[in-house]
Amino acid sequence: MLTTIEKVMFLQNVEVFGEVSTEHLAYLAAIAEEVSVVSGTTIYREQDASDAMYLVVDGRVRLHREGMEVAVAGPKEALGVWALFDDEPRVVTALAIEDTRLLRIDKEDFIDLLSDHVEIIRGVLMTLVKRLRGLAGRVGVEQTARSAT
Repeated sequence: MLTTIEKVMFLQNVEVFGEVSTEHLAYLAAIAEEVSVVSGTTIYREQDASDAMYLVVDGRVRLHREGMEVAVAGPKEALGVWALFDDEPRVVTALAIEDTRLLRIDKEDFIDLLSDHVEIIRGVLMTLVKRLRGLAGRVGVEQTARSAT
């Protein structure tokens, strides 16, 4: 089992929490539950209620929709991040393809934490905005390149 300090160190290397201070990561670490699953275990299914996000500590998780692989998540990658922010059902099924250790952050616990520590959501939003700007920049470059040809 990971200690709180080990969880904080792990969370520091997860992209979605890249802009959250170490102090606030300690609060997140306190609510993050370590979960171990064996290969072949379904973590959640498409259309399930979005009740938690997961972070892969070690192992690999296949994300698929209607049988088609969407991605494979490995260490330090997050699954179901949007579950913390909306009530829409899951859009993919997550299946452990090897023995896997995860950190699970429960939506209700996360919302309770935010009521006292809004700086956490600010950090997460900063990360998401950076990603969206990066995507918008790439789309703009691709459109410019197509126009030039």
